[in-house]
Amino acid sequence: MLSERQRMILTAIVDDYIRSAEPVGSRSISKRGDVTFSPATIRNEMADLEELGLLEQPHTSAGRIPSNKGYRYYVDHLVTPGGVREEDVRTIRAFFAEKMIHWEDVVSHAATMLSHLTNYTSIVLGPEMFSASLKHFQLVPLNDSSAVAIIVTNTGHVEHRTMTIPEGIDVGDLGKIVNLLNDKLCGVPFHRVKSVLHSEIAMELSRYMDRCEEILAVLEQSLADQKDPRVFLSGAANMLTQPEFKDVDKAKLILDTLEETAKLSQLFQTALGGIQVRIGTENMMEAINQCSLITATYSIDGQSLGTIGILGPTRMEYGKVISLLDYLSRDLTALLARRSK
Repeated sequence: MLSERQRMILTAIVDDYIRSAEPVGSRSISKRGDVTFSPATIRNEMADLEELGLLEQPHTSAGRIPSNKGYRYYVDHLVTPGGVREEDVRTIRAFFAEKMIHWEDVVSHAATMLSHLTNYTSIVLGPEMFSASLKHFQLVPLNDSSAVAIIVTNTGHVEHRTMTIPEGIDVGDLGKIVNLLNDKLCGVPFHRVKSVLHSEIAMELSRYMDRCEEILAVLEQSLADQKDPRVFLSGAANMLTQPEFKDVDKAKLILDTLEETAKLSQLFQTALGGIQVRIGTENMMEAINQCSLITATYSIDGQSLGTIGILGPTRMEYGKVISLLDYLSRDLTALLARRSK
């Protein structure tokens, strides 16, 4: 547990280092208007904070900089979300007032806007399932216990998936199921397929078929959207403007990672609801172990559909980025809700 004075000094060091990218000394802290103690007292507290692993001293005669542990304490206990200019809020509101027909355009523009507002790299993951809908469904029996489900989307995408036929279902029943699915699901976006299956289709199936829940479970698995999420990236070159990444090899390692969709998706695999902040080595990927990644999810009907992320140096404006992601994720969720009606 840090004392109030230690908390104030750690906050001052993090804030100053974020702004200047230079180690912070006791004298510069003592000149702050809200600090009433001497440079000697500040030096003693800084030494204690360093001993606790919250600060580092890059050079013997230099001031201190926050460690990853120091940034974590700052994010968990000290940061105040904010720092978003009214002009930035107006930009976000104007963005959501635009009439963009395609969901891909919304996500792509959101990524560009975020990188512009933060001067960091923005990454937005969003599945195609929101804009894609079922156009046609067909079942081709292979034997008594399995069939191939042929799924055609409105975008022309065709998938073949093998499904297990519940015991006791004959070919005539399969024909009824296919006709019912094409009647009820044609034009339905994939994110709504599950709810329609368990409402309208379940009601119809229960009228002439036993073991309805077992059949629905197989159909749900066959119709589940399994495509990889789309990745929208903006502002990758912003990494090159950060002092931490002037080293060409470091910058190249990060930029190479940003070019690989699979690796970007891996970064977001553990993203949960709400705002998450992963600092340095918490990202579990060597290429970005000197970066921080802040993420937020957007959803509909409680189902997460995508993730927004900001990648930058550990010396990041945490309060501002957290606020911007909170604004944007809530507005994306609201837009999804309006479009799904």
